[in-house]
Amino acid sequence: MTDTASAPRVPKRVAAVILNSLKGGVVPRIGLPYITVGREVEIRALLTDLALIADGDASFRFLVGRYGAGKSFLLQTIRTHAMGENFVVADADLSPERRLQGGQGQGLATYRELIRNLSTKTRPEGGALTLVLDRWVAATGDDATGEDTLAAQMAPLEELVHGFDFTRMLRRYRAASLEGDDETKSCVIKWLRGEYRTKSEARTELGTTTIITDDDWYDYIKLFAQFLVGAGYKGLLVLIDELVNLFKIPNTVTRQYNYEKILTMYNDTLQGKAHHLGVIMGGTPQSIEDRRRGVFSYEALRSRLTQGRFAREDMRDMLAPIINLHPLTHEELLVLIEKLQQIHAGYFGYEPRLTEQNLVDFLKIEFGRVGADTHLTPREVIRDFIELLDIAYQNPKLTVDDLLREVGGSAVTDRDPNGGEGTGASALGAPAPTVGTSVAPGSPARDAAAFAEFTL
Repeated sequence: MTDTASAPRVPKRVAAVILNSLKGGVVPRIGLPYITVGREVEIRALLTDLALIADGDASFRFLVGRYGAGKSFLLQTIRTHAMGENFVVADADLSPERRLQGGQGQGLATYRELIRNLSTKTRPEGGALTLVLDRWVAATGDDATGEDTLAAQMAPLEELVHGFDFTRMLRRYRAASLEGDDETKSCVIKWLRGEYRTKSEARTELGTTTIITDDDWYDYIKLFAQFLVGAGYKGLLVLIDELVNLFKIPNTVTRQYNYEKILTMYNDTLQGKAHHLGVIMGGTPQSIEDRRRGVFSYEALRSRLTQGRFAREDMRDMLAPIINLHPLTHEELLVLIEKLQQIHAGYFGYEPRLTEQNLVDFLKIEFGRVGADTHLTPREVIRDFIELLDIAYQNPKLTVDDLLREVGGSAVTDRDPNGGEGTGASALGAPAPTVGTSVAPGSPARDAAAFAEFTL
C-alpha cells in the first residue's frame, strides 16, 4: 500500500470540493495545488506575463485545447498563483447571455460577471470590489497628505477614456466612507458594477448621466487595472473561458462584432495602450482556427495569430499569443491519479487499496481504447478513476484486480504476476518518473515532495 504518512493532509472540505468537482467534469476553485501536475512549460510562459503586468506592461494570450484537455484547470491554476502574488483576478465564462459585444446587454453582462468575481488573496471566492475600495480609502488617509496622495493617484486615471467619470465616482466613495454615508457608498458600488440600466436612474441617485454600457465596458476594465496599482496591488488579470460560445453565435454580423472586440483588446495590450492588465482567453481549436465561424474568420485576427513557419510540434514557441495545450504524459497521469487516491482515502478514512500496478493497469485500460492516443483527455481519465475509487470503496468485498479485469480483460490478465512486464510508467511505454515524482508504493526512497503542494 502507499505510504499515506508522507502525503499532506487535505482538509475534508477541500477534499470534498476536489472530488465532487472532478467527478462532475468541472474544475474546483479551491485545492488546485494538491492535484496540479505537469504543464510546467505553459505555466512558466504565463508567469512571464505576470512579471510584465507587474512592471506596467500588458499581455494577451489564448489557451487552446480540446474539451477536457485542461484549459480551465490551467486558468484556475494561474488564477490561484496570481492572487498569491498580490494581483487582482477577474474571471468569467462566456455563454449565450454573456458575450464581448451585443445589442441586448450581453457585453455588459460579461463585465458584471467579471466585477462580481473580482478576487484577491484575502477574498479568493470573489466579491472583492468593496474590500479593494475600502483598502484604498484607508491607504489614502483623511488628512491633507491624503488629499495630495489622492490627487497624484487620480491624475493618470483622468487621462484615460472615461477617466473623469471614473475618478469622480472614486472620490464620491472616499468621501462617503469618511462621512459614514453607507447609502452613497452602495450607489457608487452599484455604478462601478454596471448595474444602472438607465441614465435617469443614475442621475437621480448619483447626479451623473454617465453609465457603463455594452459599448464601453472594456474601457472601464483598463481604468480598474490602473486604479488597482494605486490601491496597492500589482495589476489586474482577466480570465475569459468558453470562447466557443462566440463560435456558436448564429448571426455573422454579431459574431464579427465580438471578434472585433477581441481585436481591440489584443491591440491595446500589445501596443502599450493598456497598463498593468493581462487577458487570457480559453477556447477549443475549432473556435479559434475555423475559417468560417472561428476567430480566424476575422482576417485581422487570423493574420496576427497564425503560427509562423519555424515552429513545429516538438519545438513550440511559448511566447506566441496562442498556447496550444498538449496531452499530459503517461507518467504525469500516473502521479495525478495517485494523488487523487490519497485524497479519496483521506476523505473517506480508509487505507488506499490500489497498488502501483493497479494504477498502471487502469491507465493501460484507458489508453487501450481505439483513438485514445489522440482523443483521450485528462477529464475522462479523472472521471473514470474517481468512479473506480467510489465503487471500490462501496464494495469492499470486491478486489481491485477483479474490477479492473472485468473492464480491461486481456490488458490486465496478460501481465506477469511476478512483475516481469515492469512497473511504473515504463509499463505504459514511457520512461519511469524521475526522483521527486516517484509513485512506487512502499518504496523507502519515496520523496514526500511528490505529494506536496505544487510549487510555481
